[in-house]
Amino acid sequence: MAALGLLWTLVVLVLSGCAAETCTEPAINPSYYTTSDAVISSETVFIVEISLTCSNGAQNVALYADVNGKQFPVTRGQDVGRYQVSWSMEHKHARSGTYEVKFFDEESYSLLRKAQRNNEDVSAIKPLFTVSVDHRGAWNGPWVSTEVLAALIGILVYYTAFSAKSSIQA
Repeated sequence: MAALGLLWTLVVLVLSGCAAETCTEPAINPSYYTTSDAVISSETVFIVEISLTCSNGAQNVALYADVNGKQFPVTRGQDVGRYQVSWSMEHKHARSGTYEVKFFDEESYSLLRKAQRNNEDVSAIKPLFTVSVDHRGAWNGPWVSTEVLAALIGILVYYTAFSAKSSIQA
């Protein structure tokens, strides 16, 4: 019986150590990357990295991100307080403009998922913080390929030379 009590105490201690902390008054330093060249990639990639500091000193904060109604898990970096979220979409769906990435802690994320399941208004749920990602669009390459342009210039040079030769011989 004592062994069972000891085992229960050990399980409670392990699970309490795994629980995420709540962040109060978050201070963030965000940076982001978006694909700018659609010629060499098949999809547009968005990567948001943040450095998070909480006023209560929380370091083990579980975060989730919401972009246009789609949720993504946020991974913790090796450094304390560093987090990253990434997602991708087809180039034709990745319009240029500003994307609002809303970050939620475990408590607000569970409220968000519950509201989505019950078809309730999700705008009433406040995120922990928001990061704006400016995507300028992806370049799809020149309208005319360089091979076609070189061929047209070659034909133009040949025509000009042939016309000049014909007028000199006439």
